Amino acid sequence: MGSQWGYDKTYLRAKHEGYRSRAAYKLTEIQQKFSVIRADDNIVDLGAAPGSWLQVERTLTQAWVLGIDLNPIAALEGVETIEGDLNDPEVLEKVRSMLGVVNVVLCDAAPRLSGHKSYDQARIIELDEQALLFACRVLKQGGNFVVKSFQGTDFPELYAMTKAHFYSVKTCITRSTRKGSTELYIIAKNFTG
Repeated sequence: MGSQWGYDKTYLRAKHEGYRSRAAYKLTEIQQKFSVIRADDNIVDLGAAPGSWLQVERTLTQAWVLGIDLNPIAALEGVETIEGDLNDPEVLEKVRSMLGVVNVVLCDAAPRLSGHKSYDQARIIELDEQALLFACRVLKQGGNFVVKSFQGTDFPELYAMTKAHFYSVKTCITRSTRKGSTELYIIAKNFTG
């Protein structure tokens, strides 16, 4: 578990509590505020490495937890993983055959940041759109979707695209988000199908 920003209090707390990254607290807060995961929900986590969200998800449901990432994810008890691209039709078919019904799709993925805000925002919006398309292909009607994004000129379009597919769409900036960051989450509930 590493951090490109150094070892702050949240990083050290995550390490002490056995989480793979500080991101675990972001999902915990989202769940407390929005109840996106129920105890019998099958979950697909996109961009799941290193696996801190998977660790939290495993405590929230007794059903399937499946992580997908381009990078390998170290094994976690009760969690299945696929090393692959969310845009690959074979990955989509594996998800459908393994889980059948998908109740929740989560995506905390982000591209490697270059430091150029407009370029980085365009890249994360593209990734978010891919995650939204994946969610629309696998979610059951009434399912939930959470995706990380950055505020900026392209964000309203992504937000509008999400609203076209879900009855309730809100944004959330978590307490664990670094000060000065433009990171926020879209919380989309009740997929229209």
